[in-house]
Amino acid sequence: MKTIRSVFTAALLFTAEFAHAGEPLSMAVFDFETKEDSAKELGGKAATLINAYLSADPLVITVERTDLQKLLGEQELGLSGNVSAATAAKVGQLTGAKVIVTGRIFSVGNELMMVAKVISSETSRVYGEVVKGTSANAIDTMSQEMAKKIGIILDQKGETLVAKVPTHEERVAKLKEALKGKQLPVMHVKIAEQHYGGQIIDPAAETEFGLLLRESGFTLGDAQSTTKVEVELTGEAFSEFGLRKGNLYSCKARVEIKVVEKASGKILWADRQTSVGVDIAERTAAKTALQNAAAQLAERVLPKLGK
Repeated sequence: MKTIRSVFTAALLFTAEFAHAGEPLSMAVFDFETKEDSAKELGGKAATLINAYLSADPLVITVERTDLQKLLGEQELGLSGNVSAATAAKVGQLTGAKVIVTGRIFSVGNELMMVAKVISSETSRVYGEVVKGTSANAIDTMSQEMAKKIGIILDQKGETLVAKVPTHEERVAKLKEALKGKQLPVMHVKIAEQHYGGQIIDPAAETEFGLLLRESGFTLGDAQSTTKVEVELTGEAFSEFGLRKGNLYSCKARVEIKVVEKASGKILWADRQTSVGVDIAERTAAKTALQNAAAQLAERVLPKLGK
């Protein structure tokens, strides 16, 4: 009881000492890797304590360790503490954690070393911190000090840890600004689409392009339109199942497009984009991945089409 009370008191003091600004950050703290017999129990204790100190901050949302076990599975995603930036991205998509904390505890002479990595699951940016102690009994103090250092990283480097994903409205506003004052051609969009394992109804990439074109001020047409099509945007898109954890499906998609001037046959632009989508239904995750890829392509391509 005394230990629990001391951790709770320290957590309150930690909150008072550190309170970063901005939106709450979701975070998952993994067990720290410990290979030495004398320190083999310290990895889990350090993760629990660091998680407790950070969860006391109202601007940090921590993913519970029990949820991590359910969602991830130690063997498949290697939760030994050696989580790479690439793996952290997959973990983040499944747990909702924008930041992954992992590390190691080991001895150097008479000193106990705690090394932590703070990894963004969105931008793959990695920051490191080190805390030194004198014995295993110092794990509480070391964990508190490490939590403070991690808090400082979140406060000072938070913008580099979280990817800025524009909303649909922000994307349209940006496109309108880029196209302001330009003459916009009549467009036709046709993107063949397939999800491996099944046929696609209502192609998501084509729909997203059409929506962004119309909302950005373009006129859409086809072979049956009375308005003559001046520029045709065609392409191919496919999506496929990535992985499943619990009730979450992850799908990956790739969209390739070509923009052609109808009168001359000149290729105005060609591009491609890969993206990922996560949902509780596989087909919906696939459509989300295709939609994301199309939106990112549109943001690059559409400003090039105005004269």
